[in-house]
Amino acid sequence: MPVSMYSVSIPVFMQHLNGLSGVLDKAIAWAAARKVGEADLLGMRLSPDMFTLARQIRATTDHAVNCAGMLAGKEAPKLGSEETTLAQFKERIAKAIAFLKSISPSEIDGTDAKEIKFTAPNGNVMNFTGQSLLLGRSLPNFYFHATTAYAIIRQCGVEIGKRDFMGTPPA
Repeated sequence: MPVSMYSVSIPVFMQHLNGLSGVLDKAIAWAAARKVGEADLLGMRLSPDMFTLARQIRATTDHAVNCAGMLAGKEAPKLGSEETTLAQFKERIAKAIAFLKSISPSEIDGTDAKEIKFTAPNGNVMNFTGQSLLLGRSLPNFYFHATTAYAIIRQCGVEIGKRDFMGTPPA
């Protein structure tokens, strides 16, 4: 039996966004206890040529909502880029999850062969099927940025583990 496009997208995005939100809770407590400025934490990166923690979180949420929007044929919310605190990033994640919850299985299932054109910020146009967008671009990018955000926070000394990263599946 084939796996539905919905079951391998929306619940997966929500589970790991919930995990990232929980990781941010621990980062907030860690920063407050050690009097570490949140701006300093949000500016951390694994390597000089990699995105900061703030940009990793933005990319994680953007990949989830943009993929869901393209598959469902809905306008994805513009989440902006004005966050300066961990609490604001938690709000961003909550907005992304709220959008994902608004999408029904019937809007995503059957989009495997849907033709999708994506214009990158640099103007390049990429052509996908729904399946190639989800499995070849969106999920790998989503996991990369979520994992990197987790790794930056862990590298800073916040006590988090695999269970924190995994989050809890949506009900």
